[in-house]
Amino acid sequence: MKHTLALLLTSAALICAPVANAADMSEEEIKKLALEAIMENPQIIMDAVALLREREEEAKQEAATVGLSENKDTLFNDPNAIVMGNPDGDVTLVEFFDYNCGYCKRAAAGVQAMIKADPQLRVVMREWPILSEGSVVAARASLAARKQGKYEPFHWALMALPRADEASVMKAAESVGIDTDQLKTDMADTEVETHIAQSRALADALGFSGTPSFVAGDQLIPGYVPQEQLEELIAGLRAK
Repeated sequence: MKHTLALLLTSAALICAPVANAADMSEEEIKKLALEAIMENPQIIMDAVALLREREEEAKQEAATVGLSENKDTLFNDPNAIVMGNPDGDVTLVEFFDYNCGYCKRAAAGVQAMIKADPQLRVVMREWPILSEGSVVAARASLAARKQGKYEPFHWALMALPRADEASVMKAAESVGIDTDQLKTDMADTEVETHIAQSRALADALGFSGTPSFVAGDQLIPGYVPQEQLEELIAGLRAK
């Protein structure tokens, strides 16, 4: 708090006017100048807050850009990630999602339609269960379903659930022909935990704070995006 206040006061002093060169002023002089200016014009503090927010946003964007650069190979080519669509497609879309995320469910219909309509689209699925224990159960079950060759139909079945918990997840597994006893065993595999941990690490590196979030090329898209916007984004990448 003290650090933030000092930043606000410094920013306010810099916004005020070129009364003195800030580099030649002591901290106490800067605070005094800032407080005097604020008393005369309270709008200055709002301007200072806006300046700080702008700087923080720029720092976040810069960190996310670095995170993408450092993790691009893992993000697009992790052998422990699931790929839908064309594995050799010319454009890759990465999605971070949670089975209990309402906006993920909205996005799922668009992603599924795009996979069906675009034979050159490659979609990397990153299971990122952050909303509830039911989300974790669903993600583990979904990843475990790979061993029975049922990931994709199970994924769409899970996305269609009103809410994912252990009972509804197992019922959905049965509906697509999964051996649930084997599934429960496979849910404890190291590969399952590794995928979820890797999703968490990648999301942190990219500055994502919620689901769904997407990556396409060098573009980071936090939050829900309508199908039409994703299609435009992919078309733009192909145009390059």
